[in-house]
Amino acid sequence: MSALGFNHSLGIHDNALLVRAKRSEVLANNLANADTPNFKARDIDFQAMLRGEVSRQQNMSVAQTNERHIPGRVQATEEMLYRHPLQPSIDGNTVDVNVENAEFTKNAMGYNASFDFLNRKFRGLTSALRGD
Repeated sequence: MSALGFNHSLGIHDNALLVRAKRSEVLANNLANADTPNFKARDIDFQAMLRGEVSRQQNMSVAQTNERHIPGRVQATEEMLYRHPLQPSIDGNTVDVNVENAEFTKNAMGYNASFDFLNRKFRGLTSALRGD
């Protein structure tokens, strides 16, 4: 594979966008159920998935039947974890609105950073193809 392939140019940012989008859904669901009795807050361990994706890209590849095929990528499996509450409520709900808002904000900032990185990469690649 050439040094200009998508895997080399984009890194893990394309997969990071997908994981962060899924994590946003999970965090929003937690916030929506803040008053639901016995609801257990969940989260995705983004760092663990990132470590898994990096090791997978380094150690595993999908067989190609033709040299013109785009190399396949293995999808990361999301492992949903339960959040350990600092102070669980009497009704069994483990959602802490302040924690969920903070995590949602950090996740949104990470999503925007990856999106901005990919946007700049694509602008650079487009500029290189046009010869600007």
